[in-house]
Parts: sequence; C-alpha cells; structure tokens
Amino acid sequence: MVNVIGLDAIRTTKLRGELRKKNIKLEVIKNSMARRATEGTPLARAFEGLEGTLAIVWGADDFVSLTKEVVRLTEAKEFEGFQARGGAMDGAKLSPAEVKDVSKWPTRQEQLALLVGQILGPGSRLASQLKSGGGALVGQVKTHAENLEKAGGEAAPAGEAAPAGSAPPAA
Repeated sequence: MVNVIGLDAIRTTKLRGELRKKNIKLEVIKNSMARRATEGTPLARAFEGLEGTLAIVWGADDFVSLTKEVVRLTEAKEFEGFQARGGAMDGAKLSPAEVKDVSKWPTRQEQLALLVGQILGPGSRLASQLKSGGGALVGQVKTHAENLEKAGGEAAPAGEAAPAGSAPPAA
C-alpha cells in the first residue's frame, strides 16, 4: 500500500515510469472495493485500519525487490508525497516501518548467490587442496629428474635402488 496524494500529474507519470522499469504496477483503488475483493485472502490484512486514498503496488522479481523500490522512491526528493502505508506478507499485516525493514533483506537473486557460494565453497577448497598436493609431488619428481640428469645418471625403476653415485632423492 502506498500514498500518491500530493503528486501532480507529471510526477505521477514519471513515478509510474520508474516503477514500470522494475516491472512494478501501481493502481489507485477504492478501499471498500479492495476490502471486499480481498476478503478471505491473505491480502485482506493489508487493508485493516487504513483510511483515505490508497494505491497498491505489485510485481517485481520478488517481494523484497518490490519493497526496496518502494522505499527508494519514498526517500527520493523528486517524488515527495509518495509514501509506503503498509502491506501484507504471508498473510501478516506490515506497517510502513516493517516494509522498510523488509527492504533491507537480500533479494531472491542475492540469496541464490549466497547459496551457490556456500554449496561451491567446500568443493573448490577440496579441489585446491588436492591440486596443491599433486603440484608439490610433481615439483619434487621434476627436481629429482633434473638432479639425475645433472649427475649423468638415469632414474631407477620403482622399488629398485638408485645407481651408485647418483644424487639422493629430494625430500
């Protein structure tokens, strides 16, 4: 629920354009009709105790994105007069302060990014640990081979003793 009283036609049109960019719709409503239309639904609580002219906003990618945009526009000097009046979330009534609190939550996209990071974190850590151990082993084998070449000897097959006079294995 928002209030658009105090906005002239030019600012209202610009406000609707800003909302449209975020796939949000705004509709001025008649309270009594809205109460009848939402009776028995989770949205009915949003209209409890509200008087005067109201407009409803809906849309966006998710509820948090919707509240973020409403709060952003409420704080914009350009749209002075536009203000959040409350709302409903999961059948519970939200006050204007609670709408502002919800706007601070992470959006759906941000939550998915956090989840993917938490899922991939242990796997990437394991892969880097496996790779680092293998890299150290390859480095040691390479150093040993270079030492043997410098000494003019050949590497002994696994399980056999190295030829006399060859460099000791690198640790």
